[in-house]
Amino acid sequence: TGVTRTVEQMHSNIAAGSPPIGTGTSGRTEGISGFVYECIRLAHRGTGFGADQVMSLVDKLWIRQPSLPQPQWDSVLGVLNGIVGDQLVENENPLAIPMQLRRNGRRVDPGDRVLGKKTLILVHGLCMNDRRWSREGHDHGRELERDLGYSPLYLFYNTGRHISENGRELSALLEEFVLESPSTDREITLLAHSMGGLVVRSAHEAAVELRHTWPRLLRRIIFLGTPHHGAPLERIGHWIDRKAGGSPYMAPIANLALVRSAGIMDLREGALLDEDWEDADSGVDGKRLPKPVALPKGVHCHAIAATLSKRDQHSEHDFLGDGLVPIQSALGRHLDPTRALGFETNHQWTTTGTSHFELLSHRAVYDVLRNWCDQD
Repeated sequence: TGVTRTVEQMHSNIAAGSPPIGTGTSGRTEGISGFVYECIRLAHRGTGFGADQVMSLVDKLWIRQPSLPQPQWDSVLGVLNGIVGDQLVENENPLAIPMQLRRNGRRVDPGDRVLGKKTLILVHGLCMNDRRWSREGHDHGRELERDLGYSPLYLFYNTGRHISENGRELSALLEEFVLESPSTDREITLLAHSMGGLVVRSAHEAAVELRHTWPRLLRRIIFLGTPHHGAPLERIGHWIDRKAGGSPYMAPIANLALVRSAGIMDLREGALLDEDWEDADSGVDGKRLPKPVALPKGVHCHAIAATLSKRDQHSEHDFLGDGLVPIQSALGRHLDPTRALGFETNHQWTTTGTSHFELLSHRAVYDVLRNWCDQD
């Protein structure tokens, strides 16, 4: 449908002889051409409806069968939801991932009483899934379970939704688990990678607003490569969207790039709250940045950043960082003191020669995690 719209817009502008810069036509053709494009759109809608029915059948026969091992399918779902997960929810498509806590790739429910004395909740990043915490034979959750007695649970969620929406749902989910298994001596540690760190921070804000009780058990949050102040790639994409819109011939093509999820767009500046995305003018043009959100009080907050540069080439102002997230963003640093997160010096660490995804398997990273989690 998006391609059809793009072709019709180009057709309309060329037929009208629109100037290369400035405002073009309405983007719709008339007469026989307009009739043909509308017929194509109607066919697309029918195909889409049929596809939804087929997916419903697949959903019933396969996707929700817990007895089937399906790591490859989980990977496909994770990527699909990351790119267009908000549209899947809007269309009530069964491929939209319902938020859940998992262990060994299987869903656990609040009534299962899976919370241990030291519970570790692992929250993955964009287009990922709970199985991706296992990388090159290493899993931070399993290692902390073996070495320090933590009980790991892995979140699986639709990363294409707005971060604030996922944050609210995560807060409600944790609240349900805590209320179903009350204890006075339990503690919770959150370990979050990439976008997962933003979801965790948003969840805590939602918990404060909704007066949830689970934050009373929250002892520690560890962020791995979290873009607290945004990711450059999404900023560049947004800049291209706006600049290309200045030409009637480039604007239709630029519209194809808009087929990316709300979750991806939230990564532009690290938007955590509803009010950050409800205003369409917020973002790279500086009209309005996301509202600053401080780290939770009374919680040990740690941050690990990575850079692809070697040790002797390492710079704190390395723009590329781990390939996706700059060092300054991962460590919550900002020129505006009201936006700087202020991690304690001994609660932040940078590893060199490491990519964004190697944070999940790097041995030195685990050693730092273990030392932080072992502190009373």
